[in-house]
Parts: sequence; C-alpha cells; structure tokens
Amino acid sequence: MQLQEWLRSLRPSGGLRLLEAEELRSLLPALPSLSSLSLSSSSLLGLGALASLTAYWLVTRPRPIRPPCDLHAQSIPVQGDPSCRRSALLNDETLLDFYYEDTRTAYDMFQRGLRVAGTGPCLGYRRAGEPYQWISYTEVSQDQAQVLGSGLLAKGCEPSPHQFIGIYAQNRPEWVIAELACYTFSMAVVPLYDTLGLEAMVHILNLAEISLVICDREEKAQSLLDNKEKGVTPKLSCLVLFNPFSVLLAERGKKCSVEILQLAEIMVRRMRGGTNLCVCLLQPPRPEDLAVVCFTSGTTGKPKGAMITHGNIASNTSSVIKILEGSFVIRQEDVSISYLPLAHMFERMIQVSPPPFSIGGAVSMFCHGARVGFYQGDISLLMDDIKTLRPTFFPVVPRLLNRIYDKIMGSVTSPLRRAVLHYAVRRKQAELSSGVVRNNSLWDRLLFNKIQASLGGNLRFILTASAPISPTVLSFLRATLGCLIFEGYGQTECTAGCTFSMPGDWTAGHVGAPLPCAVVKLADIPDMNYYAKNGQGEICISGHSVFRGYLRDEARTAEALDSEGWLHTGDVGQWLPNGTLRIIDRKKHIFKLSQGEYIAPEKIENVYMRSVPVLQVFVHGDSLQSYLIGIVVPDPEVFAEWARERGIVGSYEELCQNPDVKKAVLEDMTAVGKEAGLKSFEQVKDLHLHPEMFSVSNGLLTPTLKSRRADIRRFFHQQISHMYSKTPI
Repeated sequence: MQLQEWLRSLRPSGGLRLLEAEELRSLLPALPSLSSLSLSSSSLLGLGALASLTAYWLVTRPRPIRPPCDLHAQSIPVQGDPSCRRSALLNDETLLDFYYEDTRTAYDMFQRGLRVAGTGPCLGYRRAGEPYQWISYTEVSQDQAQVLGSGLLAKGCEPSPHQFIGIYAQNRPEWVIAELACYTFSMAVVPLYDTLGLEAMVHILNLAEISLVICDREEKAQSLLDNKEKGVTPKLSCLVLFNPFSVLLAERGKKCSVEILQLAEIMVRRMRGGTNLCVCLLQPPRPEDLAVVCFTSGTTGKPKGAMITHGNIASNTSSVIKILEGSFVIRQEDVSISYLPLAHMFERMIQVSPPPFSIGGAVSMFCHGARVGFYQGDISLLMDDIKTLRPTFFPVVPRLLNRIYDKIMGSVTSPLRRAVLHYAVRRKQAELSSGVVRNNSLWDRLLFNKIQASLGGNLRFILTASAPISPTVLSFLRATLGCLIFEGYGQTECTAGCTFSMPGDWTAGHVGAPLPCAVVKLADIPDMNYYAKNGQGEICISGHSVFRGYLRDEARTAEALDSEGWLHTGDVGQWLPNGTLRIIDRKKHIFKLSQGEYIAPEKIENVYMRSVPVLQVFVHGDSLQSYLIGIVVPDPEVFAEWARERGIVGSYEELCQNPDVKKAVLEDMTAVGKEAGLKSFEQVKDLHLHPEMFSVSNGLLTPTLKSRRADIRRFFHQQISHMYSKTPI
C-alpha cells in the first residue's frame, strides 16, 4: 500500500481540517512509496512509531468549530437595503417560525423533552450542605402539572389564553410546574416579583384582572392581603401557597373573602364522581395563544405588560436551534442552573427554549430532555450551588462576568505571574481565532483548571445578554474558561432575543447577526446624528418573535410598534462589515447639557466600569448644568489595596469619605474615559463615593440588574445637589 493511501486511511470521520490536509500534502512528494524501499527491522520499527504518533496526532488534534455560514457575511440586505438585514442562514426572505413540526408552543417543547427523557431527571433542588434531588419529567408533567391545572379549573379558572394566573415566587421547581400547569390548559402566566412595589403590584393585578395568585411564602401572601383589605384589588379571591402557612393567615384571608390553600390541597381536587378534570379538559395551547404577560420592571412609570405568544417563543427558540445545529447539541445529561429571575424572559427562555433569551444552546434544556437545577434562593450561596450542581450551561449577565474577570486579575499580583497569565491567554486566544474551543490544552492544565473548577468544571456553554460586555473581558474569559461563550441582544418585547453571535466567530465587540425569525433595520435619529445610510441608527425589529403589544395599553403599544409592525427598541446600533450588529448608544436615556451637547449616560457608565476601583457607577447630568457628575460604588475586594498603593489607608467606609481617595478615583476614571475616546463633556467632573452596592433589594436595580435611574436620582438627591452647588474638582 502506498504511503498516500495509508495516510488517507488514518483520517478520522468527517475528514481532515484544510490546514492538516495541506500540511500532509506538502510532505508527500518528498516521501517514496513503501514498496520501493528496502528497510531494516529497526527502520521499520521507527517508521511504525512515526506512524503511531501521526495517527495519534490526527485523531487528537483539536478541531475547529465549523461556522454555519460565511463569517464575513453573516447577514444579508433585505430587498437591497443595507440598513435592513436578515440572517444569512435563510434561503430566501421567508422568516423561520418553527424548527420541529411537533414544537410550535412552549407546551410542545416540554412534551418533546418528556418523550426524550421520560422518567429521567428534570427539575433539581437542594438544601444547604446536601446534594441535589431531582423530579423526573414524568412526575413534573403528568403527576404534578396536569393535576395542578385541574385544580385551577376546579377553582373556576377558564381553560383559555384570556385567563391570567399570577405567579409570585422565587426560582424553584414549583414555579416551572405552575407555569406548565397553566400551559397544559391554555392559560396565560403573569409573573410577579418583590421589587415591583405596592403601586405597581396593584396596577398589574387590576389590569390583568387576576383572581388567583400562586406564591411561595406567607410573607408574600400577607402583602397581597394588605391590598385586598384596602379594597384596591377587588378581583383577588384565591391564594395558593407552595409552603405551609399559619391559621392566622387563613383566618385573615377568610375575613376579606380570599380563600387560601396549600399547593397540595388544590392538586387533589376532582370532579364529582372522582374523575380528574385533566382527563376530560386537557386543552393544549395554539401558537397564536398568549403564553405570558411579562411586565417589564422599567425605570420610570408604571410597568407595561408585554404580551408574548406561544408562537413568539417557538420562533425565537427555533432560530437558535437553526444557528447552532451543526456545532452544539444539548444532550440529555446537560444541566443548567436557574438563578436569574424567572419573572423575566431571559431566564425563562433558557429553560423553555434554547438557551436562552430565547437563545442559547442547540435547543432548550426542556426541549431536549436536559436538566435544570435551582439555586437555594440565596445569591451568597450561588457559588456553592454551582460547585455542587456542576452545570454544563450557565446563563449570566455581564456584571457577573466582570466580577469573575476582576477576581482573576486581582488574584495575580506578581509581575512574573501576570506576564505568564497574559502569555497563556494570548496562546488560547490564538486557538480561538482559528475556531478551536477547548479546555484540555497545556495552558488549561497548568493555569486555568482552577478557574474552570470554580464554576463546576463542567461548563460547555455560557450565554451573556441583557447589557453590553467589554470585548476585553469577553475575549479573556473565552480563553480562560475554555467553553463556548455566546453574546446575544434583545428585549422582552421581541421574546428576549433578536441577534446572536455565530458559532466559529469568536471576535468580540458585537452582538452577532439577526436571528432567522427576525429582520433588523436601523432607523435615522437626526438629533443624535445617526443615519441609516451610514449604517447607524435606532434598532428596529420585525418578525415572528415580536410581541403582540402591551396589555390593555394602546398608547404605549403605539410608541413601541409603528404602523408597519416594527418594534422600536430605543437602542442605537451599527452594522459592521461582516454583517453583525454592534450596540453603540442608547436613545431613551439621552439628555442635553446646558450647552446643548447630547449625553448617553449608559455608554459612559460602561466605559467607567473598566476602572479598577469601580464596581458600580451612575452618571448624572442636568439640562441646567454644563457638566456631568457621578455616583460610584467602589469594589470592596480591591479598593483598600488600590488605595494603599497610593499611600492611603483606612477601612472601606473611611476610604469612601476621604477626599484624596475620591480625587484619585476620579483621575483613574478620567484616564480610562480618555483612553476609550470619551469627549471632554462626556467625562464626569465630580463624584460621590458610596459604600453600599446598588441592588434589587434596596430598589436601585431592576431584577435584570439595570439601574433604576429615577430611583437612584431620588436616593442621591442630597449628594447631587451638593456636587452641583460647588465648582467641580
């Protein structure tokens, strides 16, 4: 046999990479055929060893991910308009509405997972110090969701998408079971959450005419009864609690005509004669039916109820399946950790559809019979939950990735170790640039395995969304974590996602190309000097994933959806030469300074977040003032050491009050801003150091960890007034 034929026989299935084939082809002319040689036994042994090494190299050499399209042309102009683009994965301008014939609704997706996994694990939970316990797909669907849905019908709920059921609870298996119970009988879910506040909660209950709310703890039931006793939520008539409750709560409910039941009670209710209602009235939803009314927390005004249909969810899900079909497949043994608020579409789409946001791995966790484990409900215990669960899929917000990055960089103190780290990262990034993603290289074994172990050591897929992430952080973590990290962009009104980074494209600084279910165009914003003809403008979305509108709010629906059905996001984007989208600004939160300059504070805040001592920052301006000021929360893990390097010592609180420290922080932020290209009027001229983090619990962040700008302004009114009362430093 000729050497060429022998080498061909060694090829692994799927063929050689182009690079490998070229390397071998260049060697062949210099090698005579085996039949023309007279070889000694030692030569034959040496050749055999060489052959074994060559075979091992061919089989084990890391393979690049094959992109699903030309990465230089990831989107295509629609009808020749370069400002309006669709996915390059589509054969024509017909948008994708579903991928599998049998998965056109959120209910269908879970049923598909049930067929795949059956009695396999589905939902996991744990108590402190214990391993995870699992509820099977069969138990979730047939033993619990169907029976709970029957109980809801027995309480007078209608099997209709116009029947709204409130769910007011932290992430836990019962949340998903309650949601599936509603879908099983075509009812729609209205998620509720703590940080809405009294006025917003009353607004939602009345607007959706909610009579029954499922909640987890007695404290939440008490707050709902408060509203009922005041006469401001007259429709509320039944509360169903996951946990046991006191006799006093039941008596209080009875006095104000609210029946209070434990979940176990409502799940055993049956028709006369003992027939379970689910047997008679099982009524799965249709694609056009409402699945969820997701009230956006908002930063101003009353929350708006985005109406999301089952078809919206299916199309968004199917698009991610289409993008990832050749590079990543969710397996039955895959597991995701649920800790982001289920009241918001980013986390819920991770579970119901392909992770997540309606975006994420080849198909959703449930759709492919995979598992979802819930954190204990305490964010301070999240890392312990992750190490115990060892997830393969991890949904994150950029703020968490920034913390991981800062922690890694802060732990490397000596110049030598820092130089070695940077060299190793560059070597891994070089592999990424050729499409290779792995966690078993020499550098992984020497340096990065501890970082990977801190997140369970099993990660295959990370998705980040909901806010911009620094290209530096994204590229660094792609190298050190050794797993797929995708970035997506969207909002609740487009069922969470409208763009997604393409497999094989590991460049940073963009949010990918349009999903196959949507068309994305840019619209002129003359006031900000953004024009579609220049490839810049407000991001507008059309397609199967765009929501139906806001519940019973025609005025705000008209603000979001124009007469042609385009969703106006308020974000400003730019098309890059390769057909991907970059987020460059924000339209909704712009304001003018007294000299007429427009300011986009969120863009500036994202720049300042790269300042070492800064953990959180809020940039504020006033149309009567000529300069910006800022509220800064220093990073407690690095702040003291950072100040000590500048000859200043003290406790965290003392440092926040030290004027020399404030001056040093301001100088560092200014330098970072200058390096990032901020104009002089975009730089803050004074700041206040605040020792307590902005958080959901103190009302300064939304549940998706975005700043509540109006609330922050009110909270720091005194400090803002003081800074504007003096000449800036």
